[in-house]
Parts: sequence; C-alpha cells; structure tokens
Amino acid sequence: MNHPRMTYFEKDDILHLSISNEKEAGSVEIAPNITVELNDKGELIGVEILEASRFVRDTVLESAQGRMLQLPLSRPSAE
Repeated sequence: MNHPRMTYFEKDDILHLSISNEKEAGSVEIAPNITVELNDKGELIGVEILEASRFVRDTVLESAQGRMLQLPLSRPSAE
C-alpha cells in the first residue's frame, strides 16, 4: 500500500501531494492552480497546487473566519 507524501518546492511555491507511486497517464486542472494527476485507469494519484503559499493562507483564513461565525458571542463579564 502506498503512503501519501507531501513535498513543497519553495523556489517555485508548488505543493505536491503524491498519493501513489504509479506512473502519471494524464492530468486535469480542477480549479485555477490546482491540477490532479491520474493513472491509466483514471484514478487519482497526485495533486499539484501552484502558488501554494497563497492557497494555504487563503484556505486557513477562510476556514477560521467560518468557524468564528459559528462561535457564540462572548460578552465582558460583569465584575
């Protein structure tokens, strides 16, 4: 069984997630700067993210903001 590996290429700001050691037979861009890699059966074997630092930053901020909206408002305690 293959173990997923993540590699970050800092110079090019590319994040690559390798799910399998199989040979890539094709790829499909599923969103701007996000490409999935497929084997000859059309199964997912990897994901490549260009401008990875921006993607991670935006994803984390979006997630944090969404969770903040779900938190109950805290009120200052009366002392």
